[in-house]
Amino acid sequence: MSSPVIVNILGKEYQIACPEEEKPSLISSAQMLNDSMEKIRSSGKVVGLDRIAVMAALNLAHDLLTIQNEEGSDTKESTLKLSLMKEKVSAFLEEERQLEL
Repeated sequence: MSSPVIVNILGKEYQIACPEEEKPSLISSAQMLNDSMEKIRSSGKVVGLDRIAVMAALNLAHDLLTIQNEEGSDTKESTLKLSLMKEKVSAFLEEERQLEL
């Protein structure tokens, strides 16, 4: 059963439906994303929420691939997972852009 979880990323609240057993993981993921985005924003090198989000996603995906490669994980499976993550980030950015209009 899904129930809403509210997470805060760069000062904005997002309500996300999530199965009860996945809530701790979602909260940890949101905190990791927030930390990554805060670090990128504070560097001053990247401007705009969408660009910060993409850079954070790329950095986290790179970290994931590095860990998986160290563990000898299948590259095709990793590529597929990254493609799915990219689609989710793109969907989020498109939704965010529509909300701003």
